[in-house]
Amino acid sequence: QVQLVESGGGLVQAGGSLTLSCAASDRAFSNYAKGWFRQAPGKEREVIAGIPGNGWSPYYADSVKGRFTISRDNAKNTVFLQMNNLKPEDTAVYYCAARSKKSNSRSMRYEDYDYWGQGTQVTVSS
Repeated sequence: QVQLVESGGGLVQAGGSLTLSCAASDRAFSNYAKGWFRQAPGKEREVIAGIPGNGWSPYYADSVKGRFTISRDNAKNTVFLQMNNLKPEDTAVYYCAARSKKSNSRSMRYEDYDYWGQGTQVTVSS
């Protein structure tokens, strides 16, 4: 069972930056597809960034494209989300997730992910 722990959330002003980290407990994580999701109050959980297990072709939701970057460090069993030019509408709880099946494919569905972190709050003030 892979355990994921997010860190790096906080309060930031609009236009600012934050970097989220997600550390995994198992080295198998390096081969899994990874994703970052977020959920704002009263809204459904949405995928905002993903990276297949082979590390090729990260993908992003339109709402964050050009502002957020997903990356990974397999040696540290960690995936990152660099968030720039943050907006108040980015305020949400952010979750990292991992998927072992079809790990080299893309998925925008949270149902496809097997492992989840506990979430970290990101609040962007205007």
